[in-house]
Amino acid sequence: MTFKTIATAFCLLLGAAAAPAEAAQTHVAVAANFAEPAREIAALFRQKTGHEAILITGASGSFYTQITHGAPFEVFLSADEERPRLAVENGFAVPDSRFTYAIGKLVLWSRVVDVTKGEDALKAGAFRRISIANPTSAPYGGAAVETMKALGVWDALQPKLVQGNSIAQAFQFIDTRNAELGFVALSQLFGNTEGTRWLVPESLHSPIRQDAVLLKTGADSEASKAFLAFLKTPEAQAVIERFGYALQ
Repeated sequence: MTFKTIATAFCLLLGAAAAPAEAAQTHVAVAANFAEPAREIAALFRQKTGHEAILITGASGSFYTQITHGAPFEVFLSADEERPRLAVENGFAVPDSRFTYAIGKLVLWSRVVDVTKGEDALKAGAFRRISIANPTSAPYGGAAVETMKALGVWDALQPKLVQGNSIAQAFQFIDTRNAELGFVALSQLFGNTEGTRWLVPESLHSPIRQDAVLLKTGADSEASKAFLAFLKTPEAQAVIERFGYALQ
């Protein structure tokens, strides 16, 4: 065997050793409020592991219904802790895989009304429409209802409510001025300096603990398990905090 042949074989061996494990895909159902940070995290995940996280965004309640009807998601990043817990209890998710990946913050936001004194703005009611996400399917909508009830304005504001199917649609109603103001996730205002906002005190609603869980459809998927593990890394957590979430 010539020196050249040995050198070539050695290089091939080194290349094989350095090559990452076979890249794979995981299908991730992502709560609408977490869409932007999830995209950044997915890009980092692909860069670090070679695996690809295919993101599908929407309302957590709708996702849970789809999961119970056999939707082909492998990972579920919910906007609450209730639905991942139910997914485990009802046999759709892997036991002991559930954890809190972020704690959300609720904001009252407007492009046309001064809401910096949020409680006063809500009590004055000087607007025609207020947007929230559907409280049945979207946890941020539920937190908005809790907030209005805690402030004693729920009955007065109910006739003015405009409901989005998800927090993304609730945001769109305000962004397009179809509603003068509304409740959105703080993360949705990342990089947005327009309008006015009021960070809702956490004492006015239940904590928005956002849980992740490995679904049974992803139990044997290395990419799915790797994505959940990556959510706990310093790189992913830095993105989560930058978008305005608190960590566990």
